[in-house]
Amino acid sequence: MTRVLGRTEGDGATGHLGAYRARDGSAGTPVHVDVDRPHATLVVGKRGYGKSYTLGVLVEELAATEGVVPVVADPMGAFRTFADARRDVTVVDSPRATADALAPQAWCDLLGLDRESAAGSLVWRAAVESSSLSGMREWVREAAAPDATRRAAANHLALADSWDAFAADGLTATELTAASGVVLDLSGYDRAPMNAVVGSVASALYDARVAGRGPLPWLLVDEAHAFFDGVAGPALRTILTRGRRPGVSLVAATQRPDALPDVAVSQADLLVAHRLTSRADLDALSRSRPTFMDASLADRMPAAPGEAVVVDDATETVHSLRVREREVPHGGESPRAGELRNR
Repeated sequence: MTRVLGRTEGDGATGHLGAYRARDGSAGTPVHVDVDRPHATLVVGKRGYGKSYTLGVLVEELAATEGVVPVVADPMGAFRTFADARRDVTVVDSPRATADALAPQAWCDLLGLDRESAAGSLVWRAAVESSSLSGMREWVREAAAPDATRRAAANHLALADSWDAFAADGLTATELTAASGVVLDLSGYDRAPMNAVVGSVASALYDARVAGRGPLPWLLVDEAHAFFDGVAGPALRTILTRGRRPGVSLVAATQRPDALPDVAVSQADLLVAHRLTSRADLDALSRSRPTFMDASLADRMPAAPGEAVVVDDATETVHSLRVREREVPHGGESPRAGELRNR
């Protein structure tokens, strides 16, 4: 009998996650996860133990499910293999956001400007007055402000323009959900423009579903700690706390759960934990999962790559399993000197 995580009753679409780990190391009963309803999922684990691999398994299952669409924020280019292996998943190189997708005050945070400073206030006003980056730059040039203030604001906006991360025809929710799945390759961006794009995408998906448009999106964010701490953070928190009703799911993956805000851990109804050894990371999980993260669970923490412990809030149960093998090759493996030597 197949076990379905994430729901207590009813039927609907599921995705094959793996199988229970038997005591002798063999595979036991198949384990599926509910993909029919919206979920907030957290995937954690040390580097090299299967965190990104598990995200890929979820992408495969979601892309094969009618009515839902996975959208992957890929900061390392680890999911580009989907472009070659599956025609139903689209890879977008260097995706771009619209300038007005960010709140006016977020522009100050994005550019490292004090909101109370003269230059920060001018950039804030420019974002209120214009919906495009070019329009913001023009507004600053014409603003009735001291030359030094206009120069400082213009220099910061020129920096944003150099990222090439903004466009008048930036990604929309319709484009993001037109295919069976979308991978946003952010590997060409630094942290600030990556955050701008992910914040824009998260807001677009949420707003579309609030308006009742499109399929149910699942936003999967690798290296999530880099986004919760940036300008994408507010949009991701909105999905975590308010996404269930309109039907927007979030899967956050990180090797540093201690760097996530408490809400990112406490709101997760499914926690997939690969191997963790850092006391700070284990303590971060314990603060939000005091019932489950006890000594007995610590003893069950996986030791080998691909193994995971899953905490299911829906049934208030803990499961030890091995994630299934992927159909699409994993693109997150580190290169090895021996491989280069043998070419």
